[in-house]
Amino acid sequence: MENRVTFDYSKAMQFIGENEITSIKAIAETAKNILVEKSGAGNDFLGWIDLPDNYDREELKRIQAAGDRIAESSDVLIVIGIGGSYLGAKAALDFLRSPYYNSTDSRRKGRPEIYFLGNSFSGEEIADVLGLCEGKRVSVNVISKSGTTTEPAIAFRFVREYMESRYSAEELKHRIFATTDRKKGALLTLAKQNGYETFVIPDDIGGRFSVLTAVGLLPLAAAGCDVRKMLDGAKAEKEKLFADPKNNPAYRYAVARTHMLNSGKGVEILVSYDPYLRSFIEWWKQLFGESEGKDGKGIYPSGCIFSTDLHSLGQYIQDGRRVLFETVLEQEEPCGELKVPTDAADADGLNYLAGMTMPEITAKAELGTKLAHAEGGTDSLIVNFDRKDEFTFGALCYFFFIACAASAYMLGVNPFNQPGVEAYKRKMFELLGKPGYQK
Repeated sequence: MENRVTFDYSKAMQFIGENEITSIKAIAETAKNILVEKSGAGNDFLGWIDLPDNYDREELKRIQAAGDRIAESSDVLIVIGIGGSYLGAKAALDFLRSPYYNSTDSRRKGRPEIYFLGNSFSGEEIADVLGLCEGKRVSVNVISKSGTTTEPAIAFRFVREYMESRYSAEELKHRIFATTDRKKGALLTLAKQNGYETFVIPDDIGGRFSVLTAVGLLPLAAAGCDVRKMLDGAKAEKEKLFADPKNNPAYRYAVARTHMLNSGKGVEILVSYDPYLRSFIEWWKQLFGESEGKDGKGIYPSGCIFSTDLHSLGQYIQDGRRVLFETVLEQEEPCGELKVPTDAADADGLNYLAGMTMPEITAKAELGTKLAHAEGGTDSLIVNFDRKDEFTFGALCYFFFIACAASAYMLGVNPFNQPGVEAYKRKMFELLGKPGYQK
């Protein structure tokens, strides 16, 4: 079995003793049993656990076929969704392709440009994306369980109006795809009325756990990613994690996080030295923040790209209040083997680096940062993965799914609800005058 994801807390051993880990293991064992037996709060949203084994094979074929049709018929795919309805796909696209995916056709290899809308109230962004579509063939994937979530629903109104101005009703049946509830909801009704092809958001999988469903897989299939391998990676990680529960790295990560919180470190910074993982960090922030942050509990999830953020937040991380710890996402197999050239004049004094590859320099910067942070009292946990491909992405997602659910159960909160999210909506609806919300 491939060992794509591992966890290491040895760099934090001056702060975490084995006796402290042992003292939390009883809580961890209870959390693990709750998760495995599906007996805890929110257990009707645990469909993601067995998804790598029992996903709908026929729907996956339809997803792959639709992705190929989008690629053949479109220069642009607009993906409309918010939260888990877009973060996972964006994270995977940057991880597997590039944040610069849209910049050149050679990078896309004939696949469409992909733009994400419906995740803010920015009219400027909507106008800019529609402007980028002029003169190009366009398809749309709108993602919403209900179809009434305000941000994507507004964006879809604008985009649908734009599409209807360009294409006939018959053509739109082949250009608009709805990922939504299987049986009910405003978006499903609209899709049926207009003949849009639909894909399912499973009832037992919440948005932030949905990247390996049609929510994430359809846009990624359109981008030419091997979505079946993503599910294979998740399946391999599931088998590894459940084969040896006592040494399960995801649970050990959850235990280490719990120790940090109990020690007064309530902020976790997920760090990568690869800017291509910036969107993955954003996905992780929602996963942990929305799952843990309730009932006055939880670790606040933040993120940094080093060394970029060492020149903005590095001072605070090194010498500020000791309320945080960092988890480093570390890739084993280097990418981008550029070598530093020699300069005869050596005006910048960098000839001592001549001939070194960028990954070699990054490795030294990473080690130096860990040593400095340890001296300053900042703990470093490490999540290793071997390479950036579809299999590893699926494995990495599943690792964090398990760790997140276990962490929340160890805190004593329901990992799968988000009651606080509704607070801003109620106030916003009152101010906007939505029927039923006026004071």
